[in-house]
Amino acid sequence: MKMTRIAGLGLAAVLSCAGALLFGVGTPANADTADLTFSTDTASVTPGSTMELTITLTNTQSTDVRFVYQSIRPTWETSHQSGLKYSLASCRTQDGPCADPGTGNLALSYAPPLAPGESRTVTLTYRVAPDSACGRDLGFSSYLYYEYGAGLFSTSDTYWSPVVRVECPAGHP
Repeated sequence: MKMTRIAGLGLAAVLSCAGALLFGVGTPANADTADLTFSTDTASVTPGSTMELTITLTNTQSTDVRFVYQSIRPTWETSHQSGLKYSLASCRTQDGPCADPGTGNLALSYAPPLAPGESRTVTLTYRVAPDSACGRDLGFSSYLYYEYGAGLFSTSDTYWSPVVRVECPAGHP
């Protein structure tokens, strides 16, 4: 009876290893690379000017990314600052303008599939209103979900953009 039990456990271990080798997704293409990175064209803006927020998605997996969902919104701190006024002036991808599904949410498209190590970029341009309050910070958070490994695996996380300071030029009220 004991030999049968040991043989059964051995068979289970062999099948588990074989399954991991056949269906497992290897280590990320570059474990030091973040899935989503942000950059801005400036560290501060003045009322009436614009700032660009560039978002780059990099496939850090060892298989193609086949589906991507991303939302972006102002951080809690940004949305609760009195007098800060800004709006989205444009959104563009490597393939052209972003789609607006008419829901008030941007459809950020990275045109999957993304091969391992491949990156795609979206650039958002924000305009700070001429009558915006100064001494405020403009920042965004983004939720990212994507699927890879022929849809068998997924990952998600929240990311934060750099903060851009709204500075007043001399003589601004």
